[in-house]
Order: sequence, then structure tokens, then C-alpha cells
Amino acid sequence: MTTKQTHTLSVLVENSPGVLARVASLFSRRGYNIDSLAVGPTEDENISRMTIVINVEGHALEQVIQQLDKLINVISITQLDPITSVQRELLLVKVFTTPVTRSQVLETVQLFRAKVVDVAQDAVTIEATGNAEKIQALLRVLEPFGILELVQSGLVAMSRGLKPGSISTE
Repeated sequence: MTTKQTHTLSVLVENSPGVLARVASLFSRRGYNIDSLAVGPTEDENISRMTIVINVEGHALEQVIQQLDKLINVISITQLDPITSVQRELLLVKVFTTPVTRSQVLETVQLFRAKVVDVAQDAVTIEATGNAEKIQALLRVLEPFGILELVQSGLVAMSRGLKPGSISTE
């Protein structure tokens, strides 16, 4: 029996209407769930980068990549290894505070190198960036105070160092 594994794909696509729907539809038709999806512009205004995290076994991953590669708007697909790539998530979390607990919450924010982005009488909103493990650890520590609301971005990632052929030495 094969166990499923999480894989991160960096997919460069044409920046045009409908591309996201076509990519998401491909996963839906095959019955694969997308764990995380982040889409945004690149250094070229005509190209967007999709960072897609999926949880599939080896053979299914190959099929997904082959099917993605067949889509006309897909320019390139790179499977990112966590060791040879930079991967980050963004978290905004609103935590209940009282005059007694506020200082503890603020100490936690400093410990995780996060930032307070809003303060209300009974709540503090915190921004944190980091890998998935850091984000989950922060949430575990904040949970006893009372998480009122949270939003978490999908994973964004890119390979470390220069891409081959990305800079001319001439």
C-alpha cells in the first residue's frame, strides 16, 4: 500500500482570464484535492505563478503533471523540494485578550517574530509569516487564549538560487 505525500508544484501560466478555473477543473475531474493554492504575478506581467500543494502518491503525481503540461496556458511546471526551495505562508489571527492575558499574547508574538497589526479593547490581531510548522506552532500556543478569527494564505514558494540561464554573463 502506498502512502500519500504532499507535493509542491510551481506552475508558470499565462496571465489571462480562465486559467485558474481550467487548472482547478483538472484537479477536480481527477478527484484530487488541492491542499493549498496561491496565485500571483511574477516579474513578467504576462505570466502568473501558481503554487499548488497536493497530497497524492507518486504515479498520480506524474499523471497530474502530465495533464497540467497539456493545458495550453501552462508555460512550465517545477516540483519544489522543501530543502532546495523557500516556502512561506501568511497568517492573520485575531486573539481574544483581557488586561491579564494581553501581555502574555504580546510575549508570544515576539517569541515567534510575528507582528501585532491591530489592537482592540478585547482582541489583538497578529500577522505571522513562516513555514507551515511555524504557523501551526504559533496557532497551538495562541489557542488557549481564544482564537476569534483567522485567515491563512496558501503556500508560496520558489527555488533557491539562480534559475539556469536566468542571468546572462555576457
